[in-house]
Amino acid sequence: MKLIHRLGYYGLGLFFGIVILIFFLSGKKTSCDYSPNARVLKNIRTKKQSFSENSLEFFRINQLDTSLVSRALEDGDVDFSKSETDREPCNIYYITGSFQPSIELEVENCDSIATIKSVQLKKGD
Repeated sequence: MKLIHRLGYYGLGLFFGIVILIFFLSGKKTSCDYSPNARVLKNIRTKKQSFSENSLEFFRINQLDTSLVSRALEDGDVDFSKSETDREPCNIYYITGSFQPSIELEVENCDSIATIKSVQLKKGD
């Protein structure tokens, strides 16, 4: 069999394989959260979230919307050097939003609930 025929068969199979994958995976909420940062943020996003009085007071004083927390949990960065990942019964994570105004969250991540304990405006670097 000639090389051009082999490449043609390979290309045809590759095309049909991609079409089948697109058909089966379309509409599904598939994600590739393999990094530790992405796994922690996804874990917190999927749980019921509550706000402490300190965090709600911060939002009232600074006239900010609590939707900033959702944005920070979507594309924020977890500071593992400050976080307490081996704490019992709930881990504490420090998350920094990557948008303006940039906020820093202290989140207590328990089995069934994630509590936003405190919020601060991040100082400029």
